[in-house]
Amino acid sequence: MATAVSQPNHQPAGVGKRGNGAAPVLDLLGLTKKFGDFTAVNDLTLTVHPGEVVGFLGPNGAGKSTTVGMVLGLIRPTSGSVSVMGTPLAGNQPLVSDHIGAIIENPAFYPYLSGRDNLIAHAKMVGGVSASRVDDLLKLVNLHERSKDKYKSYSLGMKQRLGIASTLLTDPALVILDEPTNGLDPAGQREIREIIPRLAQDGHGVLLASHMLHEVEQVSDRVAIVRRGELVTESSVDDLLMRGGHITVRVEEAEVAAAIQVIQHLEGVENVTVSGGVITVVVAPERGRDLNRALMETGIVAAEISPKRNTLESLFLELTEGATV
Repeated sequence: MATAVSQPNHQPAGVGKRGNGAAPVLDLLGLTKKFGDFTAVNDLTLTVHPGEVVGFLGPNGAGKSTTVGMVLGLIRPTSGSVSVMGTPLAGNQPLVSDHIGAIIENPAFYPYLSGRDNLIAHAKMVGGVSASRVDDLLKLVNLHERSKDKYKSYSLGMKQRLGIASTLLTDPALVILDEPTNGLDPAGQREIREIIPRLAQDGHGVLLASHMLHEVEQVSDRVAIVRRGELVTESSVDDLLMRGGHITVRVEEAEVAAAIQVIQHLEGVENVTVSGGVITVVVAPERGRDLNRALMETGIVAAEISPKRNTLESLFLELTEGATV
């Protein structure tokens, strides 16, 4: 389903600056949804700012789709609020059509029309969209060279890219992408990954719900992980990947004991172990330079110092108790 209607009146702030601290385009505050005795979403608070990509992760049944439904006004919250461009969504449904573009599952197009004619047809339904805007969007999603080909001849990746273009016709403040690479081959996945950061660079706020953890890790500025309807962590990608990070150090066998003594006294070191001649230091991976300097000051020259960051996949599985996506 692709949602993009009526021309918005906003001027996106911070064009080309991801996560610039501008006022949020989306603000969820204590958002809760219950279906009888079942709580699908529980007290969820989350913001999306212009110029940033927020990865929205969780196992199946974690409440991602329900949350997106409430943001689009398709599901009424039990409690809490959704605000778009600083205005509560409750009682202001036009906010969705004015400021949000969303692609949910597979977008619908006319198979016998060309890609460009399909976009023009969507633009006419929306109103106020120029032909030059259509052409600019075809270039953005790398379909300008195939714009005259019929939609039915497009690959799945091309169809998905055309769907993304259709959500951008009205230049929405917020773009919601729900599993945008689902079912695509590696080439198609790469094409979508290349487009997502461009949306943020153009000033859009992007909420990306995806099962593809490596995809989210590569394109997101912040990541929010939900489990059983509740937010379990939310932080920048860099900060999340630093959690559980460590540094491995290799020195001459005769210097291992002395190196451990030096390393143990460094500020921020949580633990030091040795196995097979490799010293593992539980410390922020960016402290490698400090560690190397301390060793050299005592005359120990390390053969190797390797920072090891966490992976989003390992962190996700840890926080969701090994649940699969």
